[in-house]
Amino acid sequence: MAGVNQTGTKKAGTSPRPAPRVDRLDRRAGGGGSAGKGKPPAGRRRGIAYWLAVGFVWSFVAFGVLLAWFAWDIPSMSRLNDIDRRPAIKVVSADGTTVATVGDLYGDALTLTQYPDVLVKAVLAIEDRRFYDHGGFDPIGILRAMVHNIIAGGLEQGGSTISQQTVKTVFLSPERSIRRKVQEAILTLRLEGRLSKDEILALYLNRVYLGSGAYGMDGAARRYFGHSARQMSLAEAAMLAGLMKAPSRYSPLADYAAATARAALVLDAMVEAEFITADQAAAAKAMPARLAARPFSNDARYFVDWVVEQVADFAGPEAGDLTVYTTLDRRLQQAAERALDAGLDGEGLKLDAGQGALVALAPDGAVRAMVGGRNYSASPYNRAIRALRQPGSAFKLFVYLAALEAGFAPDSIVNDGPVDIAGYRPSNFEGGYAGDVSLTTAFARSLNTVSVRLLARVGARKVVQMARRLGISSPIPANASIALGSAEVTPLELTSAYAVLANGGRAAEAYGIREVRGDDGGVIFSREPAAAAPLLSAQVVGQMNRMLAAVISGGSGRAAQIGRPAGGKTGTSQDYRNAWFVGITGNLVAGVWVGNDDGTPMIKVTGGGLPAHIWKAFMTEALAGTAATPLPAVPSDEDRDLLDRLVDFLGGEGPAETAAPPAGPGGGPADTTAPARPRQGPTIEYSYPAEKRR
Repeated sequence: MAGVNQTGTKKAGTSPRPAPRVDRLDRRAGGGGSAGKGKPPAGRRRGIAYWLAVGFVWSFVAFGVLLAWFAWDIPSMSRLNDIDRRPAIKVVSADGTTVATVGDLYGDALTLTQYPDVLVKAVLAIEDRRFYDHGGFDPIGILRAMVHNIIAGGLEQGGSTISQQTVKTVFLSPERSIRRKVQEAILTLRLEGRLSKDEILALYLNRVYLGSGAYGMDGAARRYFGHSARQMSLAEAAMLAGLMKAPSRYSPLADYAAATARAALVLDAMVEAEFITADQAAAAKAMPARLAARPFSNDARYFVDWVVEQVADFAGPEAGDLTVYTTLDRRLQQAAERALDAGLDGEGLKLDAGQGALVALAPDGAVRAMVGGRNYSASPYNRAIRALRQPGSAFKLFVYLAALEAGFAPDSIVNDGPVDIAGYRPSNFEGGYAGDVSLTTAFARSLNTVSVRLLARVGARKVVQMARRLGISSPIPANASIALGSAEVTPLELTSAYAVLANGGRAAEAYGIREVRGDDGGVIFSREPAAAAPLLSAQVVGQMNRMLAAVISGGSGRAAQIGRPAGGKTGTSQDYRNAWFVGITGNLVAGVWVGNDDGTPMIKVTGGGLPAHIWKAFMTEALAGTAATPLPAVPSDEDRDLLDRLVDFLGGEGPAETAAPPAGPGGGPADTTAPARPRQGPTIEYSYPAEKRR
């Protein structure tokens, strides 16, 4: 072969072979020489850098998109001074005592220098000791809280700074989500960049929620201690600072012992932070903060709720903060609460009477006391104004009033015997029949058959009209059963109707608001005293009061005797589901209902039993030390002549003393031969077909 001899040696003049390809590959990979060993070639480095740059750009874009998504609806910092709150309504009793404050209470917006030094130090000690050292977030504080929680075996401390808490309070909702946490971080950085530390701390102290509807330290100091936060003792400062962790749980109005224990922890934290001495802390613990005088009972909240519901009607929906001066009598309210509680917790407990209501009015309708149940905290449902219940015989008032206006008198003779009206055959509660009795006796003994006979004589529509005239607004069917109280009413409207008999026959619509003032002290509404419209004649009022008095003096309401002129009526519904006593005196009217919310029967509770006992207990305490006032009586002939001459002189007609002629059974025409205004009323007799008699 040319160029190669047999032994494989090179011939002279021939070129050497190129190095094997593998050597070149090894060198490219750095397997050869020492200078570039372990380094990728420049081209590969450029490729890695390129993809890193691409990844960084896309990561930056993705982060920007994600951040924009988190921040697209983030609140503006311009809302720093915006406050969205419910107007505060302060409810004041008749003697000038604040009963309750409803709504959100904000105090004055103070600068940090206006707050006492002990309050600022108490907040810093328990909330954020490194507040002036961090930029909005405190990693050391977070780590310390984590360690404490691990040792304690539970979540006892948090790592949020005051700056973060301010952002939550001012800008954000309580929602817990990643998005909200990111927004919190963004806003915290913005807040730290916009305000000084002192301004952030002052904003927090002015806006933090501290329980019982109080916002800000000044609002809380006014609600709990009755004064501004400008004057604050160490014990008070510790109690308010302690509320920040859990305002509802540590509210001194809800749990004073818990609030005091929490305040002691704040004092210990102040000692640990070297803000106060151990002796100062011990002195504050020995004399904890004292609360301002509070409402006598949370049961007055039934009245407060009733009043607050009406405020917008008097002041309008945009009136702002208001002070409402009411008719509530604190002493009578306390007496009402004690009487109802004692009755239900004693006799009522044995007789399965689980609930009750008591409302007391002045004769003109001013509500002096209102208890809508045995415990407002357990059940804020106000039975005094909302519970529609059958009044039983307490409704007979309207039947007898209609009969008096139709020409009958307390001495009219009526027959207590079997009665049948279109298949309706009522019987007396005690069984049996008394025969011929006077109207007064029938009313005092609450004889059912007589009430039904009277209704049949005057007509059911007349009875309904009488109830409406005296203020009953609940639905009333015009049938015979209403004579025995089948139509449901509320305790407030029934008691208001009885008040008409205490004031001489004039309207007595229940009211609780005397005056409403704005936050500037200006009068928005004031109830002007005016003569109420006459609803009943003096003659009818006096006759009815005579019969009401007979109920207490010797009838079904004997247990309600209080040693002074009084009248009333018992009421018991079917199967003992409801029991009532409504009674009047010359200067106070009260109605009592007892029963069960689910309508289950009680154990033979009648209106002359437990309700009468509660009424007596209340009235005895309520009227103690007051002069006895007689009930309006039948005017004498001389008084009547004077009234007639006065009416003639004024050119009016005066209140009617007689109504249209009596109607017969079913509302049709009746015998009108009886005198319109008898001294000794007509004898009422009925005869029915033999097949309808029991």
